[in-house]
Amino acid sequence: MALEEFKARISLLLEEMINQPEDQHEIQEQLREKLREMRAMGLPLPADLVELEKRLDDDFYAAGS
Repeated sequence: MALEEFKARISLLLEEMINQPEDQHEIQEQLREKLREMRAMGLPLPADLVELEKRLDDDFYAAGS
């Protein structure tokens, strides 16, 4: 999968997070999976998405405490 296709899919996931907040957890998991796929393929990860991933993880762990 090309970098541009990953970016397009991630963009759609981010839109879903805004438009369907009730499905936020599922969408977050899909976003994490896309970032893992990009890492596995050696593709560069945009810094803003890496920061988003970190914030999602922080929020997840904070909610579990």
